[in-house]
Parts: sequence; structure tokens; C-alpha cells
Amino acid sequence: MNRTQGIAANDAFRIADLEESQREQVLSMACTLVSLVDLRDSYTGGHSNRVAEYNRGIAVTLGLNYSDTNNIVIAGLLHDIGKIGVPDHVLLKEGRLTEEEFELIKKHPEFGWMALKNVKEFEEVSLMLLHHHERVDGRGYPGKLKGAQIPFGSKIIAVSDTFDALTTNRPYRTARSWEQAFEELHRCKSMGQ
Repeated sequence: MNRTQGIAANDAFRIADLEESQREQVLSMACTLVSLVDLRDSYTGGHSNRVAEYNRGIAVTLGLNYSDTNNIVIAGLLHDIGKIGVPDHVLLKEGRLTEEEFELIKKHPEFGWMALKNVKEFEEVSLMLLHHHERVDGRGYPGKLKGAQIPFGSKIIAVSDTFDALTTNRPYRTARSWEQAFEELHRCKSMGQ
């Protein structure tokens, strides 16, 4: 190896090291944001961590590249960050929500998107957050997108989010088994085709 090749290899190593450091900082920032939500609502914080792990498993199973997997994991961590904008009396309510209260809850994807859309590293992630409650049949929110209009990462979040919601005890219902949750996901998939 000549001197020029050695310098180029050293520069490439430094660039790779800086890129890895930046990725670690982005993940650290995402975890910090989740901890803020967790301070307000402990269910949401734990739920977000589980959704991120389910997202990772799905992304790895699908063979997605490192960058896409990383974005989908971060989006899973942050998918409910917009709940910071939902009033406590609605977010922490243990009983059934009124229509008006549910309309406030439905704003959380937009709140999350608004909070993150201008952060350079979170542009793609913010779009996944915005659309994670869309449905392939167009009856979701906030944009009533259908099928291929919905970002792929948002679809992954929706599956992970639903699976975790079904398999976690809530004040208004007991958790379903994993088998029951998979059956429900399959039933919903069949309805959306």
C-alpha cells in the first residue's frame, strides 16, 4: 500500500467512525424523547420500546438494509411521541373515551410529525409516525391513505403497535395470548384485502 492509499483508507475509517457516532447520537436522542413520554405515561414508554423491538424483528426477517432497519426501529421508539400534546385527562383516562376525546387522541401522529419533521435525521421517521394509524382500506387517520400510499415503515409500525396493544393488559381489558393476537392480525389483514 502506498502513502496515498494509506491516507485514503485512514480517511474512510474516520468517516465511518463519525457516521457510527452520529447514528449512536440519533438513537440516544430518540431514547431521551421516549423517556420524556414515559415520565408522563409509563404505559406509552414501555409500549414504545416493545414496538421498536417488534419492528426490529420484522425488519430483520424481511431482510431490510441497515439504514431502513434503523429508521424503522427509531420510528417504533418515537411513534407515540405526539401523545405529549394530548391533555392528561384524555391520555390518562382509564375508561372508554368519548368521541371528542378520541378525536384528541387521533391528533398524536400529527403532533409527533410536527415535532420531528424538521430534524434532519428524522425526516423519514417523522413520515412513518404521521401515517402509523392509516389503514389499507383508507379508513385510518390522519390522511385516510390507502394501500401503497402508506409508507412501508408505517405499515410495520401498525402491525407492531397493534400486536403489542393486543398482548398487553389495559385497565379496560385483559391481554390476549400471542396466538389470539396473531389470529386478530390475520383477520384484519383479510378484511383489508
